[in-house]
Amino acid sequence: MRSESGPDGEWTVRTVRQSDKSYVCPGCRQNVPAGTSHVVAWAKDSMFGAQSALEDRRHWHTGCWEARARRR
Repeated sequence: MRSESGPDGEWTVRTVRQSDKSYVCPGCRQNVPAGTSHVVAWAKDSMFGAQSALEDRRHWHTGCWEARARRR
């Protein structure tokens, strides 16, 4: 796990080598297929506490995560 700062806040980020299920990337709204390396990120702070922030984590394509600042 690592910490990242960006214009959209402070994040805890983890690279996942593969997973058993698929997810929808919030950056491009496309499928992140099972077995695909990707990024899981969640806000470091939440109005409702650390556990709530962790529960709101999202699975991103690595490129979408890296390009998120350009989407705003």
